[in-house]
Amino acid sequence: MKPIASLADLPRANRLVIKVGSALLVEQGRPRSAWLATLATEIAALRQSTQVILVSSGAIALGAAKLGLPHGGRGSLADAQAAASVGQVELARLWSEALDAHAIIAAQMLVTLGDLEDRRRYLNASATLGRLLEAGALPVVNENDSVATEEIRFGDNDRLAARVAQAAGADAVLLLSDVDGLYDRDPRESGAELIPCVEGVTPEIIAMASGNSGSGLGSGGMRAKLQAARIAERAGIALAIGNGTHRSPIARVFEKGIGTLFLPQRDASAREAWLGGRLAPAGVITVDAGCAAALENGASVLAAGIAEIEGEFGRGDLVAIHGPNGARFGQGLIEYTAGECRAILGLREDQQAAKLGYAPRAAVIHRDHMVRT
Repeated sequence: MKPIASLADLPRANRLVIKVGSALLVEQGRPRSAWLATLATEIAALRQSTQVILVSSGAIALGAAKLGLPHGGRGSLADAQAAASVGQVELARLWSEALDAHAIIAAQMLVTLGDLEDRRRYLNASATLGRLLEAGALPVVNENDSVATEEIRFGDNDRLAARVAQAAGADAVLLLSDVDGLYDRDPRESGAELIPCVEGVTPEIIAMASGNSGSGLGSGGMRAKLQAARIAERAGIALAIGNGTHRSPIARVFEKGIGTLFLPQRDASAREAWLGGRLAPAGVITVDAGCAAALENGASVLAAGIAEIEGEFGRGDLVAIHGPNGARFGQGLIEYTAGECRAILGLREDQQAAKLGYAPRAAVIHRDHMVRT
């Protein structure tokens, strides 16, 4: 397949993940059935040449309406979990009926953050997605909010869609939301301009984003979409943002070219993409200026270059790596526990054995188990 270079190229993807936001599916607690039927028709046409995976929000909003919970079911963690439990049944029914009208079998797949953070479970999810597609089914994925907590959840389906795309080996992601795409400033401001294409999510691009969800139903916002784009671009996956509030929203993005496309920046190995896309580091290691400069040249993190340790973690856990100015450099798998790291912090290799009681390992974080973020 030729590289995706424009929104018009997205239908050429061999495998496409489409994320549908809560505000598109639910209005005042009721499903937008007519809109969903139109979207299902577009998806059916797209599946003639492209394998499609759906990541669908809406369970909490649907469940909250049925249970009569305030604040759209987001007033407390307990409310959100209860609403998700009820709403997921309704959400699965909606997709099953909409897709069945086109003789498409819908397959529900609920995942938690841990399912895609743990390497073995990630590979299992990947295998399940692959087998469903091979069998002709259309996976409909959602976060399992009935058991997720604030500490161990994606928090938005934008980042979940990017991680699902990684696991599924997708070529592209389309985030359907209630905005046309990324603007150079708040789109409510006079003169705000839609950015059609982004080559790399830089700090300047992130500065353009708002963290607020315009509808009040979702939990993401533009910042979450940019985080999803960073996950995707590292894995060699194109990601587009389009406005799903219109009829035939997929055609509006693909044929009219209204949206923002984030071009893939590099095609990391499967393991690097998984590691770089992980979202829940157990702690933070801050390195000094000398170590930061060495990391820029591909070095490993050594104890002598560590200035500070935060958090409690075990060997093999994911930790974030910060530079001396506090900016995040990357993340990697740690070779020591937090206690061991504190014991050897700032020490040279020949000093570490006396503190540890055994010969030190080659690195605190080896370069082969580390990625830039």
